[in-house]
Amino acid sequence: MNRLLNAWYMFLKKPLNFGSRLLLLIGAALVAAAIFFPLWRVHLVAPQYQEGLEMIIYSYKFEGGHDGQDLKEINMLNHYIGMKTVSAADFIEMQVIPFMFGLFVLLSLRAAVFGQMSAVVDLLVLTLYFGIFSAGSFVYRLYTYGHNLDPSAPMNIEPFMPVVIGTQQVANFTQSSYPEMGTYLVCIFVLLLVLAIWFSRKEQLLPLPS
Repeated sequence: MNRLLNAWYMFLKKPLNFGSRLLLLIGAALVAAAIFFPLWRVHLVAPQYQEGLEMIIYSYKFEGGHDGQDLKEINMLNHYIGMKTVSAADFIEMQVIPFMFGLFVLLSLRAAVFGQMSAVVDLLVLTLYFGIFSAGSFVYRLYTYGHNLDPSAPMNIEPFMPVVIGTQQVANFTQSSYPEMGTYLVCIFVLLLVLAIWFSRKEQLLPLPS
């Protein structure tokens, strides 16, 4: 066990080569860009809405298609079936994600400047943890939206789980949900962190100053 711990400690002390540092800089730029791109998109189609209704999810807000009109229509339909109004205030993640994206950028730049393996490993673990936590929290929030329906609503439907990825039929609506550019940029960022670790895995420890 001591040998294993010592090997892990020595691995974390490894320096980063130029390629790994460059990947970190690229990753920082991608996460910064992800703030301004949509993370997710929901599309609803029904006989009375042939063109469809769209809800675009950013890291900090919901936005409706057709200059915001679609979100108003979606919330009107939600009220009709007894579902809560979709609001960014209900999603705690949207108060945290922009801050965390900024933190990821700063930590990436820090790791690129100081060039130590431990900084990249810490950043990768933090990113994965936050990603899993945010995804789980978001799915739970969708579950509560679809299951806490007002029984006194004009139209009663069976409680349901809004689809996270893919397509489903709810009443006469076909709902599609899929990731957008912001999510892809964050996924590429995680991949770049893994590659930065991989490309510097054989670097030799720098000698201690005498």
